[in-house]
Amino acid sequence: MAVARRPRGGGWEPGSPPTRHGRPLCGSRRLRARYTGAPYFAGISALKVGADLTHVFCAREAAPVIKSYSPELIVHPVLDSSNAVEEVEKWLPRLHALVVGPGLGRDDLILNNVRGILEATKARDIPVVIDADGLWLIAQQPALIHGYQKAILTPNRVEFSRLWEAVLSSPMDTQNHSGSVLKLSQALGNITVVQKGEHDVISNGQQVFVCSQEGSGRRCGGQGDLLSGSLGVMVHWALLAGPEKTQGSSPLLVAAWGACTLTRECNHQAFQKYGRSMTTTDMIAEVGTAFNKLFMT
Repeated sequence: MAVARRPRGGGWEPGSPPTRHGRPLCGSRRLRARYTGAPYFAGISALKVGADLTHVFCAREAAPVIKSYSPELIVHPVLDSSNAVEEVEKWLPRLHALVVGPGLGRDDLILNNVRGILEATKARDIPVVIDADGLWLIAQQPALIHGYQKAILTPNRVEFSRLWEAVLSSPMDTQNHSGSVLKLSQALGNITVVQKGEHDVISNGQQVFVCSQEGSGRRCGGQGDLLSGSLGVMVHWALLAGPEKTQGSSPLLVAAWGACTLTRECNHQAFQKYGRSMTTTDMIAEVGTAFNKLFMT
């Protein structure tokens, strides 16, 4: 899955409004309609944060299911076609960011198409957030994003370990999370890495940010999709603003910290209302109030 968006104008600072085009890529094979929640969560989160439009590029069988979740999503059933790269490439001049991974699956045809899409995306210097099965693809072929300064990886603990093994092939210091994230980022050519966990650790190989915003003891399957979708929007805003408005820090680091903070606040607010029965849908309903609380006051 991938997401992108184009702004209606202006730069980004906390609270600025925002964008016109957004798009996601998703897929899977025989049961291609199995993974439909993840691209929906990422796409709708992007809209809730401020993308004017979100487009979902997905496998043919997944398209009607994803479309049925919301009339706001624009769904393209092309990702498992033989000309998927060309179909997605048509949209690249309009895209400001992509989110690749949620709902992707590991079908060979789709993964080959995503490789081509990533190459075309880099050629246009478009920011890309990579999560879920997109990270599995990167672990198989790290050269796909090595050194691409507008890439952000968002692994959980298992995904981080897989990337570490693929890139560094050495024992990881499990007691020094910040040092490990810093080292993996450096090994990948100083791209931005967000390790999700009890505290989210973010590094671009030079600086390390730690997001300790209060969440809850309940983690919902799908909240990583909320993070990746919101990050797709925020990274575009942050890059528009530039280092002068991010107090000299890397815009990608600031965007990642913002998305992590927002996701945790949504988790906290939803848990206050629903307790253990909270789901990611409840978290997404909190995006507006959480955004206002964090960035508008």
